[in-house]
Amino acid sequence: MQISLSYVNFTIKELETLMGSLTILLDTREQSNGHIVQYLDSKQIPYRQNKLDTGDYSCVIPQNVELGIVRDMYLPVAIERKNSIDELAQSIKEERFESELIRSQKLAHFHLVVEDSYENLIMGNYRSQYKPKALLGRLKSFETRYGFSTTFIQKNYVGNFIFHHLYYLARNKLKGH
Repeated sequence: MQISLSYVNFTIKELETLMGSLTILLDTREQSNGHIVQYLDSKQIPYRQNKLDTGDYSCVIPQNVELGIVRDMYLPVAIERKNSIDELAQSIKEERFESELIRSQKLAHFHLVVEDSYENLIMGNYRSQYKPKALLGRLKSFETRYGFSTTFIQKNYVGNFIFHHLYYLARNKLKGH
């Protein structure tokens, strides 16, 4: 699903107004995300909990009739977060994970974030019995099959990453890119 706003040319001021109202959506089933909520609170970034069909995070441009946004505009984007390589290894074995990737095909953008380092993945520095080469192969196979990317990032930067990733996805949609 694509959202096309190419017929709308927002001024810089209008774009700033809309981007200032961008609201991050947190899936109601997302757990252990206090550090992300803390980041959003510290930066006074609006957010709310919603049941998301795909991913853990998404965003919405709230209604702004003056600027031609007649109802909340939910962007077809999502970020799935795993809190460790062990969580990734556990979920990647489950049919539910691939089902989510299949659902992600309906989105304009899907991204996986793992709160750990790529080095830990390739060196096998995790508790799972999954061999590093097999886990990496499974992840890369899913990435190429379903057209998404994975970012490995330290836990204390995840809130920043999620916000800025969604912010610039939304901004580019509003600019017609």
